[in-house]
Amino acid sequence: MAQQWGRKETVVWPPQVPIYTYATLILAVPITLALLFSMYAMKPFLARNYTGAFLQTAAGAQFNMHGSYRLIYLGGGKRAPRVAVPDDFVPGSMTLPEGKQLDVELSPVAKAQGYTTLFRGPARKVADTTLHLWLQSSIFGGEDLLSSYQAALIESGVVMVFMLCFAVPWDLKRGKRMKYGRLLRGPEMHTPKEFNRAVKGQGLGLVTTRKGVIIRLPRRAEAKHIQIMGDTGVGKSTLLMKMLEQIEDRGESAIVYDPAGEFVQRFYREDRGDFILNPFDERCPYWTPSSELRNPAEARTIAASLYQPTDNKKGEFFTDTPQKVFAHLMKYRPSPHELVAWMSNETEIDKRVAGTEIAAMIAKDAPDQRNGVLASLGLIADSLRLLKTSEQAKGREWSATKWSEKREGWIFLTSTQEAQQEALRPLQSLWIDLLILRLLSLPEPGQKRAWFVIDELATLQRLPQFHTALTKGRKSDNPIIFGYQGKAQLEVIYGHLAEVMLSMPSTKIIMKTSEPNAAKWASELIGEIEIERVRETVADGKRAGKSFTMDRQIEPLVMASEIEGLEDLHAFMKLGNHVTRFSFPRMDRAIIAPSMVSREIPEEDMWLPSLPLEVPNTIETVEEAVEEETVAATPPSIEELIDKGVEAKFDELLADLDRRLEQRSPEDAESTTPGPQAVPSPTPKPRPLPLFTPALDRSANL
Repeated sequence: MAQQWGRKETVVWPPQVPIYTYATLILAVPITLALLFSMYAMKPFLARNYTGAFLQTAAGAQFNMHGSYRLIYLGGGKRAPRVAVPDDFVPGSMTLPEGKQLDVELSPVAKAQGYTTLFRGPARKVADTTLHLWLQSSIFGGEDLLSSYQAALIESGVVMVFMLCFAVPWDLKRGKRMKYGRLLRGPEMHTPKEFNRAVKGQGLGLVTTRKGVIIRLPRRAEAKHIQIMGDTGVGKSTLLMKMLEQIEDRGESAIVYDPAGEFVQRFYREDRGDFILNPFDERCPYWTPSSELRNPAEARTIAASLYQPTDNKKGEFFTDTPQKVFAHLMKYRPSPHELVAWMSNETEIDKRVAGTEIAAMIAKDAPDQRNGVLASLGLIADSLRLLKTSEQAKGREWSATKWSEKREGWIFLTSTQEAQQEALRPLQSLWIDLLILRLLSLPEPGQKRAWFVIDELATLQRLPQFHTALTKGRKSDNPIIFGYQGKAQLEVIYGHLAEVMLSMPSTKIIMKTSEPNAAKWASELIGEIEIERVRETVADGKRAGKSFTMDRQIEPLVMASEIEGLEDLHAFMKLGNHVTRFSFPRMDRAIIAPSMVSREIPEEDMWLPSLPLEVPNTIETVEEAVEEETVAATPPSIEELIDKGVEAKFDELLADLDRRLEQRSPEDAESTTPGPQAVPSPTPKPRPLPLFTPALDRSANL
């Protein structure tokens, strides 16, 4: 497909005229004449020579005219000349006395009658009606002129209609182009059929609602990845399901991230050797991180996938150091449950990092730093604790390293319950990261192609290898198809890398999104166009007439509001500079497997044992307890006893005064001469009880 550069030249002559239709009509004239001449040449000898006279007499007969005509006679020999008739000639050749060569010769009957030649007789004036009737009955077999040349006229009409079938749409398209603008640069909108003709695809196909129309992608574009953007429920899963169906028909492998379990229901086949990676599912095999190591250097890659930096910041101490500690522990090739046991006991970690540079990073003389690193290290313990043991998996094992060599069976990563996703996210992200890492190498001859199909990419944590797979995965011929709801989702996880990642897939499918910023970004992703419009100006008055000027504008090919207003199961697809809009039917594939077979997890693995209640002790240190006991055991001094006695006597007097005031009658209260009111003494605050009761008893005895 030739690449066009720069602007197209402006051609506006003749403006607003159906030039293709006019050209068809003009071209139809010589075509009709050619067909008439061809039919004329196939007519018998006399019909050819009398065609002009037949046409003239037909016109003259309408007005009862008379004309002069020269008829053809047979002559020669002793017989008198007579008017020739069609039976007097047979195919052959003969030469007239004047030397003219004819393509007929006299019939045997004419020769038997003594005739040897033919000639045109002198002009005779006859009635047009009489001669026309004679020519029609004797020479043209009873047909009129129109009927005798009807076949040629029908053929020319068919040819003209066929040409108009192309000319009229071209004129309509040209009229729309002049009305709405002519594309100069930028992507071009096609119908599905035009899109197929433009890209010449032989790869994955998308069935449309138009009968018999399937949009095909080029096979070479598949390895350049496919992205699908749209809100929940608009049909992303339907498109993914249709693609998976074709991948299955090809016999290729697929790695499917299926958070809802709908792909497992329709594509999981145990007889094919498929795997389900979900510790809550009974069908999940045994897996340990140490089985992925080919050499010790790869341990850090696995650790980087498990321990993610916060806010897209790399090099943080409390992210890098747990990665290094975990990578070092992996070199012992432990099982998942051994890793959990080590993370739960810092002594075990100290024992295994002793004598290495990592020991200084978690030194005991830096407690804050040590506690932060160990706390970060244990963040994945809950996820590792969910994994099956080899006995629970009944000996069925899986590793990304071994699977990538033969690529037998499909892999499904599921989490059918929302409550499980948070616990499974680190494991699922690690599994996908490991598969990407193993499949980045060039494929060996005869090796199956492996597809990554990721529904709702934003539900996974950051995949360190995902960006590498999009940028370098074309060479390994392992296509990636991923769906998401909006750019903002991925920017939260990948930061500025999200923009680069979303620009890498060559095939972009845009569906409805209700978020204005996402719709605007999708419109920009499809692209802008430079168009040229013809502006017509009509002038009245003395200088009445029309003038045409050219106006160039830059505008989006698809507006953001169009994307926001798309219906479900409708989409735009862009490949290169070719864009098409299409609708597709909802796919209904039979369910062949359950989405989830719940695993029976032992009680001791799920719940912690109950502990007896303990009375809280408010004394924090032994020194404080000794101090409190000493204070309580020391007898009070004389001054303290006097103060307590005076305070107790004062409290008794106040209580007696209050009691007397309450016992007074209302008459006594009225008769009492008002005087200055006594200011009530403040209510004494309650004194705290001593911590130890025995100390209080000894003070009372004193």
